[in-house]
Amino acid sequence: MTTLRHRVAADTRYTLLGLPTATIHFTVAVAGLSAGLGSAVALVGLPILAGAALAARSLADAERAALPGVLGHPVGRPRYAPPPPGAGPVRRLLNPLASGQAWLDLLHGIVAFPFALASFVLAAVWWAGAVAGLAFPLYGWVVARIPGVEPPLADWLGVPSWLATSDLFFVLVNTGVGVLFALTLPVVLRTAALLRAGVSQALLTRAPEPEPAAFPHGRTLSAATR
Repeated sequence: MTTLRHRVAADTRYTLLGLPTATIHFTVAVAGLSAGLGSAVALVGLPILAGAALAARSLADAERAALPGVLGHPVGRPRYAPPPPGAGPVRRLLNPLASGQAWLDLLHGIVAFPFALASFVLAAVWWAGAVAGLAFPLYGWVVARIPGVEPPLADWLGVPSWLATSDLFFVLVNTGVGVLFALTLPVVLRTAALLRAGVSQALLTRAPEPEPAAFPHGRTLSAATR
């Protein structure tokens, strides 16, 4: 039960809190690429592209930090090329564009946004349905007395009219819907989280490097083979 609770909490945090970050990443990528590529001919756009790539790298690092909690295993950070020794100011300024991963970071900001939005909607709808349904016995009696409010599914279930119009039936049916939302909540959250995490894993990570094998006297495999 503790593991399930932690999993639900981790998936909820990733799907709900990840949308603001994904929105910022999307804005940075679209604005940076549009302004940078549009003015690249005049060379003004190259610093803009470099700045967008640098901002996208920071946002990608934040996403990589959140992935292990969802995937259940560590992920590796791709290598970003450092400025060459003796590079001048212009070369250092444009250096973020020298790494292929920088372009994947920008691509991730665009591609991952629809998945982040879909994950957010799924998580929000299921949490709202579960909480509202389970709490319905507390306020459903008031809702049932509002004119024009009819109990759901009464016609489909073939419920007699005397029962279908009762407040008790109205409350029980809506509470039952909430129970269904609550029972399926862990599965839906897991699906929503993996939907977004799969895209991020494909574009932002690589396999983590294995730990060097330990030998006596504190030597590692790499040191032993020298």
